Amino acid sequence: MTGSGTVERIFIAPEAEAEMEEQAGVEAVAGKGLRGDRYFREIETGTFVEWEPDEERRDGYDLTLIEQEALTAIEREAGIELAPGEHRRNIETRDVALNHLVGRRFRVGDAICRGDRLCEPCSHLQRITRDGVLQALTHRGGLRADIVDDGMIRSGDVIEPLD
Repeated sequence: MTGSGTVERIFIAPEAEAEMEEQAGVEAVAGKGLRGDRYFREIETGTFVEWEPDEERRDGYDLTLIEQEALTAIEREAGIELAPGEHRRNIETRDVALNHLVGRRFRVGDAICRGDRLCEPCSHLQRITRDGVLQALTHRGGLRADIVDDGMIRSGDVIEPLD
């Protein structure tokens, strides 16, 4: 994988546990998330949102990304095939090492983001998908990021580190 890559697919879900819906493009709003997604600051119906309306937004809830290569690997290695969006991440990427973006600023389409932490799989993901997902995606479950500057993100857009 190189230092830059591409957005392969984009997904949002309007509320917790709702099916992920593929989008051609989405508006990324700094400090709020992806417009229309369950974790967007004005909606906040995601499974892991428990903060109060006047509480400052926690880091790492604006956007999640996962490598298409990781999804291919778990299918090959563990026989686990996830349907599009079943991974519950917002953006599928190609040719970018997401783990290397923790703590770094990067561009996704027109938006500027900052990698917050790895998006390790959890028992919730395994409960709504299938046994073995938790172990198969450990350390390759993606990246949680914050949106620093607004912008549109579209399928086919470039993802590139900035620092």
